[in-house]
Amino acid sequence: MTSTPAPTPAPAPAPPPGLARFNAAPDRAALAGLREVCAAAGWGSALLAGRPYATADALLAASDAATAALDGADLDEALAGHPPIGRPAEGDAVSAREQRGMADASEVLRAEMLALNLAYQEKFGHVFLICATGASAEGMRDALRDRLGRTPERERETARAELGKINRIRLVRLAEAPGAPAPAPVASVSTHVLDTSAGRPAAGVPVSLAALTGGGDARWVELGGSTTDADGRCRDLPALPESTTRVRLDFATEEYLATRHNAGNTTAGTTPDTGTIPATGPDPAQDTDGHTGGGAPFFPEVTITFRVGPGEHYHVPLLLNPFGYSVYRGS
Repeated sequence: MTSTPAPTPAPAPAPPPGLARFNAAPDRAALAGLREVCAAAGWGSALLAGRPYATADALLAASDAATAALDGADLDEALAGHPPIGRPAEGDAVSAREQRGMADASEVLRAEMLALNLAYQEKFGHVFLICATGASAEGMRDALRDRLGRTPERERETARAELGKINRIRLVRLAEAPGAPAPAPVASVSTHVLDTSAGRPAAGVPVSLAALTGGGDARWVELGGSTTDADGRCRDLPALPESTTRVRLDFATEEYLATRHNAGNTTAGTTPDTGTIPATGPDPAQDTDGHTGGGAPFFPEVTITFRVGPGEHYHVPLLLNPFGYSVYRGS
């Protein structure tokens, strides 16, 4: 008697095209795509860590878990990435498409939504968030009226649930995107810091990066940061979102200047343990190492903001000295 061989299991179906591209994308590119879905860095990191995803359902389950795990600061970050209902940011095509139920709203209804939005933000401290896809202007207004009467704790969890719905819709769109379109051109940023008074790179200066996307009611989103290396360069600043229009770089110069000052004091004729300045020295209210009489650096931080355009690279160095600084667009 011969046995019948067991049937060969069917191969697992291939993931949809968009999901396959997401699985294969470099980390920075994948994170930039996730940031277009949800602005919370913790949510994006959690989904990135779960790659590769065999199915869109697996990706959605990971999103649900990451949304439920958002702490207070992460949830605030996610909510801040959404414009108010009825006022999508200029250039934000995703929000405009999701809020198209407001497109034909009357001026009276628009004015009512504006007043309700302002009352909501004053009470709860964040934007009114609702999954607007397929919702009518009247339905969103009624929901806003109802939720204004809730406690902050209950409303916080309602906002989280609405965020989860929005994330799911956007992820489905990402996973099922057909074909392999050319990626949208994205601006990129780099910097270095040069201590012009010492004629050398400024190493160990923390630099943080923020981006403004779209316009109108757009908000700044903190993307992360880096620290200058021995050459004074930041080589791993985060990628910018696709719709970035402005960039802000924050240089935390205080510790660098304080360390430089203290090192200089041991060799510049001052008394290291007291900081006493000789009678023949400079004005004691402001010394030559960029410090006030109390020893604090004159420039504890430097913040610069500049416009960017799609597909361009912007290298913006900081030339730093104790009593002044300058920036420029380099190459």
